Amino acid sequence: MIDRTEQLSPPPGPVRLPVRPAAGRFLVLLVVFVCAACGLVYELELVALASYLIGDSVTQASVVLSVMVFAMGVGSLLAKRLRCRAAVGFGLLELSLALIGGCSAMALYASFAWVGESQTVLVAFALIIGVLIGAELPLLMSLIQRVSRQDVEGTVADLFAADYVGALVGGLAFPFLLLPWLGQLTSGLLTGAVNAVAGGLLVLWLFRRDLTRRSRAWLIVANAAVLAVLGTATVLVDDFERAARAAVYGDRVRVAVQTEVQEVVITGDREGPLDLFLDGRLWVSSRDERRYHEALVHPAMLGRHERVLILGGGDGLAAREALRYPDTASVTVVELDPGVVRLARSDPALAALNRRAHHDHRTRVVTADAFSWLRAPRGLWDVVIVDLPDPGITQSAKFYSQEFYGLITAALADGGRLAVHAGPSGSRPRTYWTVDATLRAAGFGTSPYRVTGRGSGPAGGTDSRAAGEPATPGDWGFLLAARGSRPPLGLDPDGPPPRTLTRASLAANGWGAERTRVRGLRPSTLVQPRYPD
Repeated sequence: MIDRTEQLSPPPGPVRLPVRPAAGRFLVLLVVFVCAACGLVYELELVALASYLIGDSVTQASVVLSVMVFAMGVGSLLAKRLRCRAAVGFGLLELSLALIGGCSAMALYASFAWVGESQTVLVAFALIIGVLIGAELPLLMSLIQRVSRQDVEGTVADLFAADYVGALVGGLAFPFLLLPWLGQLTSGLLTGAVNAVAGGLLVLWLFRRDLTRRSRAWLIVANAAVLAVLGTATVLVDDFERAARAAVYGDRVRVAVQTEVQEVVITGDREGPLDLFLDGRLWVSSRDERRYHEALVHPAMLGRHERVLILGGGDGLAAREALRYPDTASVTVVELDPGVVRLARSDPALAALNRRAHHDHRTRVVTADAFSWLRAPRGLWDVVIVDLPDPGITQSAKFYSQEFYGLITAALADGGRLAVHAGPSGSRPRTYWTVDATLRAAGFGTSPYRVTGRGSGPAGGTDSRAAGEPATPGDWGFLLAARGSRPPLGLDPDGPPPRTLTRASLAANGWGAERTRVRGLRPSTLVQPRYPD
């Protein structure tokens, strides 16, 4: 995108063009439009991939955008040295931007997969790409003034207009066209190719008389080389993804799909441990997922439980536990990603793990955002289970807000109970007890408890992401809640006995969670989220 740090006076002497000045001016503005669109795609690529690989989308967006805006100012100042040879300088600039910006997503993913560190690479690419984008304005200003010597103010206005419209197109094309159709890596490479072609055509055709024969030859060779690199990378991108995926998840990857919402990877099968990863985070490990899901569901089933609502839980494992009760009449699962539900139904190993919960006639699946779905009256439920991503993840903050729990209040029948996965109470006590404070602010009484386990994400206690890595012991923290009063911690004496949970262990787990209590915390709201730590 164009930086506004300075307005440049036109260089002396017009250039001879193969078209009339008006047409030449239009072509320059068209290239500004294309370059602005490409520049914004590079930015969004870095933000999206960094959010996926590193987490905390707000932080990653802030880092990328702030570094790039700063670097654009630096690039605008550095471009002064190239104004005397604006055509050659712009040609080299766009080639560099096409190569670095187009390959930035692959480089970031490679760093994550094989080195295990992405933050430094992210900042480096944001800085370099920002410098290159910022240098475009002084050079384009020089070129357009050589085409048509109009007033500087009018020229700057035209450049800004083309730049902003191009940014709009790039910003809309990335999430709605490039990402769903091509994926993150291929869309970056294709954007780089478009960038190189646009810059090359402008310089090598429109301003060819401004180049020496040697400069023209070098630019032709450089354009061909950059396009060859981008084309080769596009052809090999599937092999690259498979190799990087094997480096991250190990050699047991059996399913890897990009759904409408996220990347879903399954490793292992019926014969060995099964792990389910969502966007690079371990979500379910068959080694000990039962400890998590039994602790999440069974304490909430003490009492009336004919109608059960599960928010999240598209893997079917929480539904499996609720369906073990013969007097459960219906289980409604509200899941955002239909791809996860499809795999939970069709994948033999995952369907065996959830005991074909999605094929049970009592199960009903709704594809929707849980927050939006709860805003319209849907009936009343005896039990509500919140099986959603950790509250420390920025994207999940709204599901742990006072407003969200207020919506659940209206969905609970008289005497109904709510069970919430609230993150590890031992390693992140402020997050855990902020969820407790938020529930109480929404009118709930709460009973805290936790269970120990290994793994990652909601089905584990650490942040380790790679398959096969030795996981360290951690805990899953839960909160059992009811309107107005504190619900008792216990198990239904007439229900199916859990395999990993007893009344005695549940009482001990409640005492263990209580020992980590942090007092004086404020509730989290939509406008004042209190997560992460």
